[in-house]
Amino acid sequence: MSADLVDAALEIAGATQRRVRLLPSRVVVYLLLAGALFAEIGYQQVWARLVAGLDPNTATPGSSALSQALRRVGPAPLRELFTLLSGPTPGAARRRGLLVCAIDGTCMYVPNSAGNAAAFGRQSGRPEAASGYPMVRLLTVVACGTRTVIDAVFGSYHVGETTYARQLLRSLTPGMLLLADRNFAAATLIEQITTTGTDLLTRCKDGRILPPIKDLPDRTWLTRIGSSTVRVIDARISVRRSSGATHLGHYRLITTLTDETQYPAHELVDLYHQRWEIETSYMELKSTIGADVSSAPAPQPGSPKKSGHC
Repeated sequence: MSADLVDAALEIAGATQRRVRLLPSRVVVYLLLAGALFAEIGYQQVWARLVAGLDPNTATPGSSALSQALRRVGPAPLRELFTLLSGPTPGAARRRGLLVCAIDGTCMYVPNSAGNAAAFGRQSGRPEAASGYPMVRLLTVVACGTRTVIDAVFGSYHVGETTYARQLLRSLTPGMLLLADRNFAAATLIEQITTTGTDLLTRCKDGRILPPIKDLPDRTWLTRIGSSTVRVIDARISVRRSSGATHLGHYRLITTLTDETQYPAHELVDLYHQRWEIETSYMELKSTIGADVSSAPAPQPGSPKKSGHC
């Protein structure tokens, strides 16, 4: 990540330093990024790793100076940096001219502080019995093939995925095909997605009543969900278990790609498995860089408490 890119994010956020400091804003941004990679250690240790290859006489800031620098820069430059970096990159999957993307959510633990607990909540069936680490809910849209993030929102664990999904409508445009799990097959959300011009391919519950308004030659059919006309595809899939046994399952898919000639059912069934790429991206986040317990501090006074834009 070039210094020019970081400087551009700082300028957009209005966080460029006005005088020479031991910890200039650019360095603080790199410190924050490194802190995400080394979430298991404190910022003073992260600093030591950042300067390990430099002059051994490089000054080491104290914990108070680091805290002041982090507060001075704030979260805005990271938001702008995300905006500059987000979006599909060369190599993203396309199918019949459409950019194939996936949407899904996950939950992650954050440090056990009163601020985080108040902002994000804890996992519990009853609020009065809340226990364990606070949890944050993260929802993203990624480009399949490269798994680059197009947009993301996060916030309280107690707010559902479909609520956060509405915030991601801002990044959906014509020419995209969005793959989604059955949690995102709510009628109102389907209508909102279709109004963006983005096409949708999502699973729905097998027992959902979807009366046909037109039968198609490939044994799929058209139906109405709210004001949207969608196509229903019933598919049989075989799943090989770790034991070697094969299980035959049933998937019901609905899609806004209603032309059975241009978008054959078997192609869409084969394509739907790419939705798992977003699951892989979350596995990488949690396992590869050790993000089971995020290093994010409690929200600062005056900052958004319930949701945020990564």
